[in-house]
Amino acid sequence: MTNSQFRIESDSMGDRQIPSSAYYGIQTLRATKNFAISGIKPLPTYVDACVIIKKATATVNGELGCIPQDISQAIIQAADEILAGKFRDQFVVDVYQAGAGTSHHMNVNEVLANRALEILGDEKGNYKRVSPNDHVNYGQSTNDVIPTAIRIGGLLALSKTLYPALDHAITTLSEKAREFKDIVKSGRTHLQDAVPIRLGDTFAAWEQILREHQNRINTAAEDLMVLGLGGSAAGTGLNTHPQYRVGAVRILSRLINSPLKEATHLMAAMQSMAPFVNVSGALRNLAQDLIKISHDLRLMDSGPKTGFKEIQLPPVQPGSSIMPGKYNPVMAEMTSMVCFQVIGYDTAINYAAQAGQLELNVMMPLIAYDLIHSIEILGQTIEALTSRCIQGIIAFPERCLDYAEGSLALVTALNPHIGYLNAAAIAKESMETGKSLRQIVIEKGLMSKEKLAEVLNLQQMSKILKE
Repeated sequence: MTNSQFRIESDSMGDRQIPSSAYYGIQTLRATKNFAISGIKPLPTYVDACVIIKKATATVNGELGCIPQDISQAIIQAADEILAGKFRDQFVVDVYQAGAGTSHHMNVNEVLANRALEILGDEKGNYKRVSPNDHVNYGQSTNDVIPTAIRIGGLLALSKTLYPALDHAITTLSEKAREFKDIVKSGRTHLQDAVPIRLGDTFAAWEQILREHQNRINTAAEDLMVLGLGGSAAGTGLNTHPQYRVGAVRILSRLINSPLKEATHLMAAMQSMAPFVNVSGALRNLAQDLIKISHDLRLMDSGPKTGFKEIQLPPVQPGSSIMPGKYNPVMAEMTSMVCFQVIGYDTAINYAAQAGQLELNVMMPLIAYDLIHSIEILGQTIEALTSRCIQGIIAFPERCLDYAEGSLALVTALNPHIGYLNAAAIAKESMETGKSLRQIVIEKGLMSKEKLAEVLNLQQMSKILKE
């Protein structure tokens, strides 16, 4: 590579050669050398969040006369181009980087500055004309931009991935609940036979569980709408215009179509990671129930000859490299793995959230990646589970009924009529002899056939009582 393929940029530490084609600058280059850790680059949603903030701040700073209007408009145009999908390969700093996110923040500032320079007909790197610090970052600090970006990124991820996926899952489970509403099956507690239930009610219960999680996440996400943008370096608002804070929040609300508001105490909004812990905790809670549901699906589909096989999950790929004709519940298995990862992320977020000192939490890059990634992989997982698994589930009513009829737990319905001890003795005899409960009750003359048929009416026994 010849010298004509480089430009020279300078900072307070000296000079560096930057590839002429690069839109990032010297601070980004230094960060890529310092933090060659995981190879994981910033999530696109997180980049979007940062760029949206920069668009809002360039707009308000231009309106207030803090930066020249032509530079303001060039930054806005550059931001719009990035949001449309351009220059995505220019965001190159590893997820594990400088505390508070300064490296990623400067990566965003430099890309916007250099693209703005091109828009203005200038050359990349001429920061006297458009500066990453003095123009793109006017009135801002990593310390208030990054916690704001985590909030905006979280809200974007929720609205684009998790909320639609939950809506779809809830609707699909409701449809399956209606489809299976008359199918009687054996309940199971402690993995042992229990009283009869309806297969449809199993799906209706999962539907309700997801509705409640959706409400919990919605409530937790309200914390993300409170922004500390305008606090600058330490929460005092140093070097900001008196009207900047109000204007930036107003514009951000419009850009992401969300009712954002200013934090009542900027220093508190900068220091506390509680909003992210709260949302992460709600995601963890959802993940734990999704693991339970995915495990239930696998159990109910187990077999086909030696398991429950009360339902059939749709086969989506061959299940074995050696056993022909084998199909595995891969979508449910994948769901559990993703949920384990979300729980791990929640643990990391909790550790990072308490690790701040004095006026700043320097672990925000970890929180940003883990929180937004949790939301997105959960949303994508729920959508995949719904569309490629739950929607295609079929039931085997005869097998479900056979298990229910053969369950010793039916003896529970006899308690009010023959007493607990007699019922226990009948269950024991049935287990030892293989005779049915009905046969033993009739043989012992404990109930008439008519009364027994009434008491052991599985359709009635499995019906959920309504107040």
